[in-house]
Amino acid sequence: MVTIPAIDMAATGRNITKLRQDAGLSVKDLQMLFGFTTPQAIYKWQHGTAMPTIDNLVVLAVVFDVPIDDIIIVDNGVQAQVGA
Repeated sequence: MVTIPAIDMAATGRNITKLRQDAGLSVKDLQMLFGFTTPQAIYKWQHGTAMPTIDNLVVLAVVFDVPIDDIIIVDNGVQAQVGA
């Protein structure tokens, strides 16, 4: 068994919510920034049911003025069998 990192989507979603709030932005603000027709994608990110694309993570990092590593929450406790 090898321990491999995995993204904790729920914790990352909570983190995106916190960073958005800390930046003084609403969901509507992010929706307009990304040019989304609805806010559903942002709500999915915040609820941990979907992850932003790499391109969108880059934009979030600039908007929140943090490195991408400060947005994504990684769980290092996942064990997996590697190989056949």
